[in-house]
Amino acid sequence: MRRTPRTLLGTLLATGALLATGALAGPAGAAPAPDTVHEAARTAAAQERVRDFWTPARMRAATPLDLRTASPNAAKSAAKSETGLGAPQTVRPTAPAASSPQADVGTLAFPQRGGPWTSGGDVVTTAGRVFFTYGGRTASCSGNAVTSANRSTVITAGHCVKMDGAWHTNWAFVPGYRDGQRPYGTWAATRTLATAAWTAREDINQDVGAAVVAPLGGQRLTDVVGGQGLAFNTGYNRDMYAFGYPAAAPYDGERFIYCSGRTSRDFLLSRSHGMTCNMTGGSSGGPWFTEFNESTGRGLLSSVNSFKYNFLPNSMYGPYFGPEAQTLYQQAQAG
Repeated sequence: MRRTPRTLLGTLLATGALLATGALAGPAGAAPAPDTVHEAARTAAAQERVRDFWTPARMRAATPLDLRTASPNAAKSAAKSETGLGAPQTVRPTAPAASSPQADVGTLAFPQRGGPWTSGGDVVTTAGRVFFTYGGRTASCSGNAVTSANRSTVITAGHCVKMDGAWHTNWAFVPGYRDGQRPYGTWAATRTLATAAWTAREDINQDVGAAVVAPLGGQRLTDVVGGQGLAFNTGYNRDMYAFGYPAAAPYDGERFIYCSGRTSRDFLLSRSHGMTCNMTGGSSGGPWFTEFNESTGRGLLSSVNSFKYNFLPNSMYGPYFGPEAQTLYQQAQAG
């Protein structure tokens, strides 16, 4: 696939999955297309190996993947697409976990271009750091547990599960991560998924991925940490909050960071949401929320951190959650 010069195009912030430009997802409940699902740690022994692999030292040493240039096909897809991408639909969050910390609740700055999250609430348990191996190295992204039928679904960026035709290995989700600590455990993926267009040709418009994680200690993920709701076809120009664990300078992956503000539609090469935000590599896959409440830490997951343009370092972009993202979610929660 031909790529335009890095100096002119955006770069991904972590690892990925592909969606075919302009392709619509299949109907709800349809069997996933070939190559959109990867079987990961399916046995108890394999899951234990993943959990043992991610020692505190390995987690601290994990780095974001090198930033990638965006595909020029994104511009073609964006030119064909307007804001009428379907009727709004929402999936409401599950009840917060009993152990969700609610201390230190306060009003934070809005808008915020990038600062530590100190208001507690459910987001500090539903969000977490994602770890995996790729090309012989340990790497990291961000992700978030969501309401789902299987109570085991994590939403992240497509490039955080697959990139350059290869699915990442040793994939694990650590909710509430802090400085090498895993207060809610390490959750090994039994399968990882990405949208069909991302797995086909890394369409930046569909940079959405998911994982289904195995039970831990006889419990399922959202029974332990809670799950955020989702929203699809929300339209543009919304007040949104973005979260993640940026690991590239000036950040180190050890702090939970947020940005907030009024979003706009990308005016360059994609149909993504854009927000003023200085988060860096490693934040990829971190959730963007509409209808977010700072006091409860709950909202509707409506996008994820995806890419930045080299010449706009203080702007973050996240894919529009339309029918493709909704179908991915349906496939994940059915697994």
